[in-house]
Amino acid sequence: MPDKAPNLHLFADVLARVHAICADLASAGGWPDGIDFSRVVVEPPRDPSHGDMATNAAMVLAKEAKAKPRDLAEAIAARLREDALVAKVDVAGPGFINLTLQPGVWAEQLATILREGAAYGRIAPVKGAPKVNVEYVSANPTGPMHVGHCRGAVFGDALCSLLQFAGRDVVREYYINDAGAQVDVLARSAFLRYREALGEDIGTIPEGLYPGDYLKPVGQALAAEHGDKLRDLPEAQWLPIVRDKAIAMMMDEIKGDLAALNIKHDVFFSERSLIAHGNNKVAETIDFLRERGDVYEGRLPPPKGAPVEDWEDREQLLFRATAYGDDVDRPLIKSDNTYTYFASDIANHRNKFERGFADLIDVFGADHGGYIKRMQAAVKAVTAGQATLDVKIVQLVKLLRNGEPVKMSKRSGDFVTLREVVDEVGNDAVRFMMLYRKNDAVLDFDLAKVIEQSKDNPVFYVQYGHARGHSIFRNAREVFPDLPEEDDARIAYLSDAKLELLSDSTELELLKRLAMYPRMIEGAAAAHEPHRIAFYLYDLASEFHALWTKGRDLPYLRFIINDDAHMTKARLAMVQGVVSVLASGLAVLGVHAPDAMR
Repeated sequence: MPDKAPNLHLFADVLARVHAICADLASAGGWPDGIDFSRVVVEPPRDPSHGDMATNAAMVLAKEAKAKPRDLAEAIAARLREDALVAKVDVAGPGFINLTLQPGVWAEQLATILREGAAYGRIAPVKGAPKVNVEYVSANPTGPMHVGHCRGAVFGDALCSLLQFAGRDVVREYYINDAGAQVDVLARSAFLRYREALGEDIGTIPEGLYPGDYLKPVGQALAAEHGDKLRDLPEAQWLPIVRDKAIAMMMDEIKGDLAALNIKHDVFFSERSLIAHGNNKVAETIDFLRERGDVYEGRLPPPKGAPVEDWEDREQLLFRATAYGDDVDRPLIKSDNTYTYFASDIANHRNKFERGFADLIDVFGADHGGYIKRMQAAVKAVTAGQATLDVKIVQLVKLLRNGEPVKMSKRSGDFVTLREVVDEVGNDAVRFMMLYRKNDAVLDFDLAKVIEQSKDNPVFYVQYGHARGHSIFRNAREVFPDLPEEDDARIAYLSDAKLELLSDSTELELLKRLAMYPRMIEGAAAAHEPHRIAFYLYDLASEFHALWTKGRDLPYLRFIINDDAHMTKARLAMVQGVVSVLASGLAVLGVHAPDAMR
């Protein structure tokens, strides 16, 4: 069969062939110049009985070709039938084209996996592609991280790893919300604990302050550092001292919580740095927008329906957000003459653009859905449309134990901390299960279920698939005593296996699943959806386990056949393909791929 274009996975290879056929037909048929072939896709058919792949080429190009979709489909199909890669082509309905590939294609894909190893599915960097800035977590430094923050942290981290695997230059950023009223509340709460550390009976924590025990160490540290010197100072003098100490200690704790999930950020950017004396980036950004006519003095109309948090019936400074797709213009200065959070956020995103980022991704909590349009409008305004912002909403996590809601943590006062969850079930279970549902869907996280050793526990089932593969290798050494233990050496050892022997329908289905991995990575990266990897890995592991189980009932399908070295080696190569792809996908998700389950 013809050589594939370099670095193209199977679906991309077939798409390139379809594009080439359409380009030839366009040239011969006098189609208009500049036809957009990006609308043409090659994907698995919804019904597997229709074949291995399907393309919409005739449906989307019929208008330019001035032909009926069915007629154009027949012309494309005729050319595809000449391709040695293709076994069968059918035209269905008004003009869909279904392809069945030669059986040998799947063995060739397994050979590609063995040849590429850990690089299989990885996308080469695109020269000139913009750097990506992903801002995630960004929890207020007012206490330890809770389980809700945990989901955003895992999602953001896995998205960054996915984008890097897909060839992008990515920077992980944490925006520290260390300005505004909430950090002053933190300081007052910490000051109360400072007085407690000095021996005072502080009684019940007053309403409006943070009640958790996590601030006791802050109070103790302040007492050790300052003695009783702060106690008699006016608030205006002690508050900045206490605030800085509390923020620093809370950020240390947050970084520790993130480290428990193997999450590290490249940049921790302070909101307060935007309004530092002599370098007020917020004022500078407002002036920039004013010069462009995007800021004006005006009044906001009363909100329709539910109250709008930032509406005030007064003359105020407004950003002309409606000029960039938002529903209403947005205030930049509060009635007390301090900046709105939105004003600081605009300056923050302008700062990112000035640092060289044109591809921006923000991971927001469930309560920030109404913030998306205004931020996208702001990014358009401050970058003159040169940067894009994708906002991913991470929905709530319902923490359960055997189906019952988990009680709140004493240490935090009113929520279960991230560290408590990680300590109980482990970071692998937390990371995988936080991704085993699309980010914008509410997640039920059951502490009992995620440590079960059953098919109903996806993280166990996927990790068990990887461990089962290594168990098969250990058992295979009775037939092949020289089968290496190290991955690279074992892959080299299996590289001459007669892969064409893998002809059973269940084996071919497993090989087809492996061949879909690069396309899945490509699609997940383009959509910013790392959950697709978790879903794919579960499906792959399920097919692998099913084939192993089938071998117990049908001895000719077993992975190890003592009197057939060639078939055993071919099946070991298939197991290696499964192990390699499971390990690759788990690594992108930040989950351990064990060689044995304990």
